Parts: sequence; structure tokens; C-alpha cells
Amino acid sequence: MPVSKLSDLPVGGGGRWPLCGVGFRSVQWGDLEVGYTTTVAGDHTAGYQGLPGGVCPCPHYGYIFKGRLRAHFPGSDMPDEVAQTGEAYFFPAGHVLIYEEETEALELNPADALQRLMDHFEKMARNYAAQATPDQR
Repeated sequence: MPVSKLSDLPVGGGGRWPLCGVGFRSVQWGDLEVGYTTTVAGDHTAGYQGLPGGVCPCPHYGYIFKGRLRAHFPGSDMPDEVAQTGEAYFFPAGHVLIYEEETEALELNPADALQRLMDHFEKMARNYAAQATPDQR
């Protein structure tokens, strides 16, 4: 049975998503992806553009060690959900994430849904890098 300290989880999903940086550590155990995210405050809405409906296809189950995370559900009647330090959360698919503060979170996600999401982010990062001028790199 796998066991790991969060800080020992592989960066970028063990090389599966290298452009996602050191702020995302993740490993697949069975049909779950166990992830540890550390990030600065930021609205990640633009990152979902290009996905069906411009929203995240992955439900997230997690716990906030530090910070504040908002799930907004564009095009739906669902109210925003906010999780903050010391709280567990469930955000169903169909959201965009807004990190309202520097955040550290543990997530347990369906591996196949997270794979689709992270492959999208990785493709966006590759496209951005290819279009960047030398002084932007």
C-alpha cells in the first residue's frame, strides 16, 4: 500500500505534467490522483478556456491547510463555494477555481478526470512557451 509525505509526492505528477511546476505535486494511486498544491493568490478562470463550457471537468475532494479557495460555477445556478484554512471541501465538475489567498491544499481526485484537466493545462503552457518572445522566456 502506498504511503507518502505530501512534500515527497512527485513534482508535476512525476513528469507527466512538467510545465505545471513545483507548486503541484501528485501521484496516481489506484483510480485516485493524490495531489498537494501550493499556489499564490490568483484567478485561474482563463486556464479553463478551451475545455467544454470553459469549466473544470474534474470534481475535487480536498482539505485546505492554509489559504482560501473559491469555486465559481459559470453558467449555472450554483452559488460559489469557499473553502478556507482547516476545512474539507467537495467541488463538483463544472467550476473554475479562484485562489483568494496563498493556498496549500491536499486533493483526492478521480485520476481520469484530473488527467484531462492537467493535459489541457500542460498544452496551454507549451503553447505559451512556443509563442513567447526570447525576453519573455
